[in-house]
Amino acid sequence: MPAAKRFAPLLLSALLATGLAGAQASDNPLLTVSPLPLRYPQFDKLRDEHFAPALDRGMAEQLAEIQAIADNPAAPTFDNTIVAWEKSGRLLARANTLLSSLGGADTNPARQQLQSDYAAKLAAQRDAVLLNPKLFARVEALYAARDKAAPNAEAKRLIERYRRDMVRAGAQLNDEQKARMKAINAELATLGARFSRAVLAEVNDSAIVVDSAEELAGLSAAQIAAAADAAKKRGLEGKYLLTLLNTTIQPLETELQNRALRERLHRASVARGSRGNANDTTAIVARVMTLRQERAALLGYATPADFVLEDETAKTPAAATALLRQLAPAAVAAAKQEAAELQKLIDADQAAKGQPTFALQPWDWSYYAEKLRAAKYGFDEAQLKPYLEITSVLERGVFFAAQQLYGITFKRRADLPVYRDDVRVYDVFDTDGKQLSIFIADLYARPSKRGGAWANSYVSQNPLEGTLPVSANHLNIPKPPAGQPTLLTWDEVETLFHEFGHALHAIFNKSRYPSLARTPRDFVEYPSQVNEVWADTPSVLASYARHHQTGEPMPRELLDKVSRAKRFNQGYKTLSYLGSAILDQRLHQLKPGEMPAADGMMAFEAKVLKEEGVDFAPVPPRYRTPYFSHIMGGYSAGYYAYIWSEVLDSNTVEWLKANGDLKRANGDQLRAKLLSRGGSEDAMVLFRNLVGHEPRIEPLLERRGLVVQKP
Repeated sequence: MPAAKRFAPLLLSALLATGLAGAQASDNPLLTVSPLPLRYPQFDKLRDEHFAPALDRGMAEQLAEIQAIADNPAAPTFDNTIVAWEKSGRLLARANTLLSSLGGADTNPARQQLQSDYAAKLAAQRDAVLLNPKLFARVEALYAARDKAAPNAEAKRLIERYRRDMVRAGAQLNDEQKARMKAINAELATLGARFSRAVLAEVNDSAIVVDSAEELAGLSAAQIAAAADAAKKRGLEGKYLLTLLNTTIQPLETELQNRALRERLHRASVARGSRGNANDTTAIVARVMTLRQERAALLGYATPADFVLEDETAKTPAAATALLRQLAPAAVAAAKQEAAELQKLIDADQAAKGQPTFALQPWDWSYYAEKLRAAKYGFDEAQLKPYLEITSVLERGVFFAAQQLYGITFKRRADLPVYRDDVRVYDVFDTDGKQLSIFIADLYARPSKRGGAWANSYVSQNPLEGTLPVSANHLNIPKPPAGQPTLLTWDEVETLFHEFGHALHAIFNKSRYPSLARTPRDFVEYPSQVNEVWADTPSVLASYARHHQTGEPMPRELLDKVSRAKRFNQGYKTLSYLGSAILDQRLHQLKPGEMPAADGMMAFEAKVLKEEGVDFAPVPPRYRTPYFSHIMGGYSAGYYAYIWSEVLDSNTVEWLKANGDLKRANGDQLRAKLLSRGGSEDAMVLFRNLVGHEPRIEPLLERRGLVVQKP
């Protein structure tokens, strides 16, 4: 009897157990492929109660499919094992993608509970697949004969990828060790869901209540109105609410004139997650790190960092740490030079007011940095913002650059459902006019949205099924009151360009097999960072930087000032980032028995920053341990990836400049040699094939102005 038929009763019994046998698929949009263009999700029909049945059925289907592959009596071949595995679990992937995506972009108590309930179940599902001994035996046989078994180079790489994933999951462990590995993974998944929920709750609970508009001097009328509206929504009529983002430094610190209020805002930000309340995450972090140590030891690695980095382009913790330590002294020196300039400005400012001066503090840096920028370069953020209206930046900036470089075009559409009415949807067309993708832009902050900015795909490019990508960018731009324009900061402009770089990577991917779309974590930021270069490219800036009321282009002299100020405040930005990246590495390089307990977590953080020479008080880490979401998710031992990728990015920008910058010939090269390749070839080979040489650190140092001159 064919394996698929033998396992049909197993699948049926699993579906009966979840109460889904005989259910009408039309009642649950997750149970069938979406009929909308490119399988775009049916957000308008999706309800929270649809997730559990779809996840349950999806897990049952995938287990049956995997077991059928494992028990196939025919000798293993690339098609009956690897391709069959690639095609399995479609329902589960569809349901889980939507739950995790909406859980980040627009969560609610029901979705949070679902993520909590299914975290351990989904971890167990992954283990059931990757630790299946019969399946591993088939993959191992193909791996041993991969030169003959693989029909092409990508197929050979995919066999190697599957075998490596299974070994790193514990496929070679004994039964007792596998049982412990499953328990560890289940607990880690549950703790991860708890951490995310606590971080979001703490961001919302730490918002600052302000009694009068006078205290908000320095903010625009629109920002004050937004603060009043936020307070009203929380039942605080007549007051003002300053909501937080997940970074340590809050954007409003740049504009608030009231120093005491800036300090309140900053102290509320840095206290998050370590206040001893219900949302304190220090115990979660300590437990997660301990479990990661145990998992690494089970697999034969000295530390969690050794385990993670083996699969990245850096390869070793020593290599990642060496880069961070190489940059740290120059970053500290540059930040101290910047701090000295800011202190002089504070002294002069206070003297002019006839008031005593004060020492520069973290909550002063952004505010006085803007004043210094105005003094040195003749402009500040307030002069830029009227020219940085959100739709113009997206459509006449981000999209314009992509059109100039790659020849692709965009058309906004209003006929597809969205999960929030301020989410935008665009069709993306290739050079031949054929549809290439659908792009979702979810740009505004909301209490139901996690912090930061990220990209994801609701539908992935998959040649085996003929699907094209539905890609999305998510940002946290404060939403102004109704009828007011959304005017961006320069950081928000760069973030828009950055995240769209991720979208382009997904949109252009042409890997033959879905699993080969994945690239190393310390490489995935590289193309997106390259895309940032177009934000201040003169022709692009001239296209989108137009006054939101008059439509007049940004004056040429202001454009020139923006270009001249590119290195401004780079010591601060680099040091703030390095503090977090070094902390991430040091946490993950601890060996069993070295992890501090919850009550010692903050002391450990301070100790690390001091030992590494990056404990400059006016420049706190961009993320502190209790709200460092990156290292609790996909960037564990991998936050160094941004600066590692920027080395590659800065080399690539040099290559672009040498070859004419923003022109189609360069875009064609980027697309053919990098963006379309996914993980189908070694990441560093892709880099060398594009730029023609090994990466050099000098372009990064030059870009950031970190070759500090002695006075």
